Amino acid sequence: MSDIAKASGVVVSYRTSRGALRALDGADLAVRAGETLAVVGESGSGKSTLGMAMGRVLPAEAEHEAGRIEVDGTDVFAAGAETLRALRRDKLGFVFQNPMTALDPTMRVGRQVARAMPGRPGDGEIAAQLTRAELPDPARVMRAYPHELSGGMAQRVVIAIAIARSPRLLIADEPTASLDASIREKVMATLRRLRDESGASLLVLSHDLRLMARHADRVAVMYGGRVVEIGPSAQVLEHPAHPYTRALLAAASGSEQPGERLEPIAGTPPTLMGRCEACSFAPRCAFSRDKCSKVRPEPRKVAGREVICHFAEEVLESSKEAPQ
Repeated sequence: MSDIAKASGVVVSYRTSRGALRALDGADLAVRAGETLAVVGESGSGKSTLGMAMGRVLPAEAEHEAGRIEVDGTDVFAAGAETLRALRRDKLGFVFQNPMTALDPTMRVGRQVARAMPGRPGDGEIAAQLTRAELPDPARVMRAYPHELSGGMAQRVVIAIAIARSPRLLIADEPTASLDASIREKVMATLRRLRDESGASLLVLSHDLRLMARHADRVAVMYGGRVVEIGPSAQVLEHPAHPYTRALLAAASGSEQPGERLEPIAGTPPTLMGRCEACSFAPRCAFSRDKCSKVRPEPRKVAGREVICHFAEEVLESSKEAPQ
């Protein structure tokens, strides 16, 4: 299966009053054509930075220091202004976390959707686009302002805008985080249906491991600005080979028994001022050895997935022995 997007050794830092803080520390990620790939991790792991880097829509204080990203054959960081505009317009679609900030509060929904569509669409075409995103009563939604819609409806409007030009890659950054639990499943199901209909790839950045387990073909786990484990969802989330993936699952709600306590991950995510020459998870890791604090682990194949851990086989065996 070919890749629609590929990041190789990407390094991105943010300029701050304390100096340059490294958000991506040599991140590698390939998005296959037609798949749903979920990128999961704590806040500060680098997943949103990596997603936004795919379209070079990083904030002004971000600096690309090294590495390469290609989307549908375009070198994103080397592209000129016209090429980049065409890429964002025709090949990429973005669904952001808070639909109320993604939409223009002063403009009716119909006009916003029309501006995203090619040509000069009529009311019937706009209504059809809203219907594709499973919005009931599209005629009423077209006349409404964003504040007159529920959170779930506003997010579906954002989805309708994102798919208006049939993008090759749809990037959804925490698309269900601001929604009620009952709506999250429906929104993810809509995104997957639209992916299936269009043949596009769907890249979802999320905290919700349980939701991603049900909807993603593959899962990439990020920590310290790197993808530390990536593989088929069932393999990675049922029997993790990286201790951080294992710790994330233990801390995630949704599968605990009555009276059972979740296990928070001890310590805090790293603040990187430069390249990490060791394992960035070592200070929080129950499997850590001397090698982990001295040698930077590199990606390698372990049991059907790619993992960055010196002792992945030991972690994997322990995961298989643990009760599910």
